[in-house]
Order: sequence, then structure tokens, then C-alpha cells
Amino acid sequence: MSRDKVFATRQMPGATLERLAQHCELEIWGDFLPPDYEIIYDKMPDLTGLLCLLTDRIDPPLMDAGANLKVISNMAVGFDNIDVAAASQRGIPVGNTPGVLNETTADFAFALLMAVARRIPEGRQYVQDGKWRTWHPTVLAGQDVFGATLGIVGSGRIGAAVARRAKGFNMRLLVNSLETEEEIRQLGGEKVSLDDLLAQSDFVSMHVPLTDETHHMISERELALMKSTAILINTARGSVLDPKALFAALRDGQILAAGLDVTDPEPIALDDPLLTLDNCLIVPHIASASVATRTKMAEMAVDNVIAGLRGERLPTCANPEVYERSE
Repeated sequence: MSRDKVFATRQMPGATLERLAQHCELEIWGDFLPPDYEIIYDKMPDLTGLLCLLTDRIDPPLMDAGANLKVISNMAVGFDNIDVAAASQRGIPVGNTPGVLNETTADFAFALLMAVARRIPEGRQYVQDGKWRTWHPTVLAGQDVFGATLGIVGSGRIGAAVARRAKGFNMRLLVNSLETEEEIRQLGGEKVSLDDLLAQSDFVSMHVPLTDETHHMISERELALMKSTAILINTARGSVLDPKALFAALRDGQILAAGLDVTDPEPIALDDPLLTLDNCLIVPHIASASVATRTKMAEMAVDNVIAGLRGERLPTCANPEVYERSE
């Protein structure tokens, strides 16, 4: 019987791919940048497994090209890069890496909030530009975090982890999500409508998946509801914010500042107007980027591939309905 063939669209942390190679014939894309769609497509007829990242578009034509495909494993908690419904229709289980990055991402969301509130990047630049000549009462004055109101748009595991951190800063917590009022009370928060959350919050932190309903859910109308002193943080997906509306709101002082770990598009173009603003801190999608977390994500992704090749249920499956079809 021929050996399973797997294509990994990027090198991964630790020795995870070495372990996978013990179970299959493994090809690893060695470049820093992701393979073009056409490259993956051309490899599909020979593959029984695909180990991909959120930068790889996995759509129905690609799946149809892989007639022998047993498993798709995404090294990410989100899977908006994969047409999961199409995979289910074709009987292909899709793996992801939930849970492991919750605390790490929440750490980073709060770090981003603090950095923007207290103007840390601007302070570093101020020193490097030789402007630090004396202490002055008005230089780089920022916003207090302790005792402020934090609005969490979409709770879930990461949003809940951010809420736990907010307790240490004695923050008032407003939550707009599918959780029940009792679940939100257990977090120490208050369930409110999105409009009320935006109007009352000093900080708004985005924690929703990217879907048709959440695409550009924060746009011109929503930004107009926010305080002029409010700070917007996004560690979810770039497309949940309308970038043109956000630029206008930041430029015109409609809101005070923003901290973005993700952008629309991603990566952001160097001529994007958001990069011209001192009140917009943008970093390159690194919220889960701790050594331990990224290594664990890779391990989970590999575990999903191995299970799929063996015909076993994936440990973390984004489309468990695929198994109901065969039961």
C-alpha cells in the first residue's frame, strides 16, 4: 500500500514536523512567504493530508483537486481561510487549534491596550528623535486603565480571558456576545447591546470570529457612537473593522486611538493611510506569538493530521458534523 503524502505549507516550531514525517511522506514548503494557490493546487492530486496556515486559501476547487484527501489541518484557532462547509460536503475533516492560545492572546490584547493607552510606542519614538529635553506635565499624557470601562465585543474563551485580566484593573466590564446574562455575570460583566457598549466604553476590544455577519461590523455608524476619548483594540480578524472608516475616525478625532494586531488586508500595504497616524499602533498578527503557544499549536495541528491519516476522529475538529455522516 502506498504511503500517505502530506504537504505542509510552512516550516513550524520545534520538532513537530519531524514527528509527522514518521507517519507519512512529508513535503515542507521552505520559503518564508506562503506558497501561491496554484502551487498547492498542483500538489493536491497526490496528497492525502494538507497542513496549512490561515494565509492559505482552501476552497472547493482545491479540495476537488485532492480526490484522495483525508484531512485538512489548520495551524490556527480560526478557519475563515477554509471553506469548511465544502469540506464537510466532501467528507473531509478539518482540524484547528483552539484553546491553547486563549491566555497568550488575551495577554497580548491587554498589552496592546496598555501600550496604546499610555502611548508607549510614541514615547520610544520621542526619545529616539531627541525630543526628551526635560520632564514636562503635558508630554505624552495618556489614558488611565484602572477603573475605566472595557467593552468586549464577542466574548468566547479569549474574550473571557481578557475579562479576567480587567478585574485586576478594577474595570467596569460590558459584554456584547451570545453568552447568557448569567455567564457574563460570572465574568463580572454586564450584558448590553453593541450600540450601548460602544457608547459607554473607554476601551473596546474585538473578540469575534470573521463571518458574513461580523465582516466590517465596526464601520462609520458604529465608530460615531464611540467616545472621542475611546480606544479600539483588535486582535480578532482585520476584516471585522472597516479600515477606511477607522482611518477617518482616527484622523478626525472621532475616537482617540487604536491598536491593531490584524488588518484588512493583511499584511497591510506600506502606503496604507493608517500607517501615517501616530494614534494607530499596528503590529504583525503576533497575539499568539509566544514560543510555548506557537509550538503547542503546531503539535495540535500535527496531531490532527496523524489522526486524519489513520481514519480516526480529529482531536480538535472544526466540522464534527463530518463524522455524523458516517455514523
